[in-house]
Amino acid sequence: MIFVNVLLIILLFALFALSHTWLASAKLKSVLAESIGEKIAFYRLFYNLSSLIFFSFFYILSPKTDIIVYDLQFPFDIITFALQVLSLVGFFWASKSINLNEFLGIAQIKRLINKEYDLSDLDEKQELNISGAFKFVRHPIYFFSILFLGLRPTMTLFYLTMLICIVIYFYVGSIFEERKLVEKFGEKYLEYQKNVPRIFPIKFLMKR
Repeated sequence: MIFVNVLLIILLFALFALSHTWLASAKLKSVLAESIGEKIAFYRLFYNLSSLIFFSFFYILSPKTDIIVYDLQFPFDIITFALQVLSLVGFFWASKSINLNEFLGIAQIKRLINKEYDLSDLDEKQELNISGAFKFVRHPIYFFSILFLGLRPTMTLFYLTMLICIVIYFYVGSIFEERKLVEKFGEKYLEYQKNVPRIFPIKFLMKR
């Protein structure tokens, strides 16, 4: 029964991941842009809302296997919780380097209203961001999200399975993201890839 529950969690997450990836594909957005023109400016907001809805369905439908994998005792539970809080601080630090209005899909709609929308941007105006937390890893939002989700004083089998699925999805998703970034920014992004780790700042830790 435990194996079946874990398999069901993985299957449901895979369905979410596939839908999320398909909706994010440049090919789909290009086809939509040809059909609806500048109304593609609303797509980013739709994408974020639909992702939230799909993930909520995944979470609700997944069997909540409450088997305890580990339960840290004092003082390790306090230390782990403190590190989790620090990872949340890191998440907000990394977010400072991102245009949140663009990420959420608000900036696109404003440009459309002001008749400043560039259809070639599709649903998002991308900029090469290598400042702040992006100096240390190419995907700091993923890194701090993994730390926040993983640093739990008590870990259940459901949560551990979900965490592993998310880590794998972040890694695979980053590959597809970077293909688009290489197409857009060319040699500049390739050089950035050579010098900065993908998700985990192993290179910088090893230097120290």
